[in-house]
Amino acid sequence: MNTLGEILKLSTAYLEQRSILKPRLSAERLLAHSLKMKRLDLYVQFDRPLEEEELKTYRQLLKQRGQGVPVEYLTRQVDFYGCSLEITPDVLIPRPETEILLDKVCGMIQGEPVNVLDLCTGSGCLAIGLKKRLPDLQVFASDFSAEAVQLAEQNAKRNEVLVDFRQGDLLAPFWGMKFRYVLCNPPYLSEAEYEQIDKEVRLFEPKLALVGGKEGDTFFKRLAIELPAYLEEGAHLFFEIGASQGEIVRKIFDLECWRKKSVERDFAGHPRFFFCQYCTT
Repeated sequence: MNTLGEILKLSTAYLEQRSILKPRLSAERLLAHSLKMKRLDLYVQFDRPLEEEELKTYRQLLKQRGQGVPVEYLTRQVDFYGCSLEITPDVLIPRPETEILLDKVCGMIQGEPVNVLDLCTGSGCLAIGLKKRLPDLQVFASDFSAEAVQLAEQNAKRNEVLVDFRQGDLLAPFWGMKFRYVLCNPPYLSEAEYEQIDKEVRLFEPKLALVGGKEGDTFFKRLAIELPAYLEEGAHLFFEIGASQGEIVRKIFDLECWRKKSVERDFAGHPRFFFCQYCTT
């Protein structure tokens, strides 16, 4: 009978042989999930022998991880900005860059009862994280995928926040409404970039949520034209963008109504966010 520590060592070697990134971390997260423990608590029981019955679920998950399935889809859970989110292959896995965006947004806006819109919401991570941090905001969100909207609604209930999620094409579900703030993490990869991304992302995460047209700028072009009808005077936009898209997006929004344009960087120093303000006077 192998101890917990021995199981982790064997599992790490198994994943290494299959060229899985961060094999030790993957093994730890899957074993903790299978044993219903916190990952750090594994080391408290490092020398405990594990019964074969305890390893049934773990072995199944480890095999799938060895085939490249992301850990988050196997555990169906991600911690994001103080929220616990269920994640399925219907939505992108929320990433640290998106947490940076939300942290910047929360530091820039006031928690007053104004309308905020999150487009391409996916799992609902931005909308839910924002509402949880600033509960007085009236938060709305949309996604083209009905499955994503259903999951986002479940995640809002899971985190005990009220967000108005709607299924539809970008702004279409909100005709006649006006918003003070708009957040969006749209599909922004080009077709060529999509072919070059990490295999785990390309094979398992939804292409619909990754590729923004042939050049990756389709959604930005649409939003620059379509958004004004939905914005209050002085409204602010906060977008996540590709690391090479800073000047491209700035040029797309090179219209008189878009002011105070800025490209912000992530912790690695990459241009990753685009902010601007809507003004007609």
